[in-house]
Amino acid sequence: MARAGIGDRVEGFHAVAAAQAAGRVQTLTIERLRLRHDAYAALVAAAETQGTSVSVVEDVRPLAATDAPQGVVATCTPIAVRTLDDVIHLATPTALLLVDHVNDPRNLGAIARSALAAGVPALAVPRRRSAPLGATAFKAAAGAFEQVAVAQVGSVADAVRELRQAGVWTVGLDAAAERSLFGLDLLAEPVAVVLGAEGQGLSRLVAERVDQLARIPMRGPAESLNVSVAAGLAVFELARVRRLVE
Repeated sequence: MARAGIGDRVEGFHAVAAAQAAGRVQTLTIERLRLRHDAYAALVAAAETQGTSVSVVEDVRPLAATDAPQGVVATCTPIAVRTLDDVIHLATPTALLLVDHVNDPRNLGAIARSALAAGVPALAVPRRRSAPLGATAFKAAAGAFEQVAVAQVGSVADAVRELRQAGVWTVGLDAAAERSLFGLDLLAEPVAVVLGAEGQGLSRLVAERVDQLARIPMRGPAESLNVSVAAGLAVFELARVRRLVE
């Protein structure tokens, strides 16, 4: 059976431009007034050079799935979804994010964007009870999904077990954990950082199965951080420990 794909419909300038650069765009629909701007005109020129079908309309919003498509929507060849085993081998040592039932697609997009910026090549999400990886997530990612691989897993708890069997450590983010994420030695090893859902955090079984629970230390009175903010801090701390960024 062929693997499912994501990103068959993309909206927003940066997301569409990244999909076009990747050669995925099949049809491009753009608002006439946007063509006054050089960046949009260049997008259309690139599409026409690649043989992409281009339609110019007065308003793309009736065609859009998001509230603010920024004057451009595209249908695309889907990106293949990967397996967990695939993404384990994308970095040496392994580095990936495992997302435990995040509900807001904008958070998934922001997580992918942070992962790309920090050099983390992959994230894994459950097939069910997770935000859809559709137009909203791709718009928030601003092109990151063109380069960050996505794996789908049947169960996050089972994925943690599979990672252990593959020699990959798992670090779950938990605001109540005793150990700080900052300076955590495990981040230099083959590792997956596990992020919990908005509000409830890690599910009980996932929290029990990860190798290490760690918190992001906070000085102020906030109870917790938005999951995409936590992901951003985590991937850049991983990059810092590995000396990928200075």
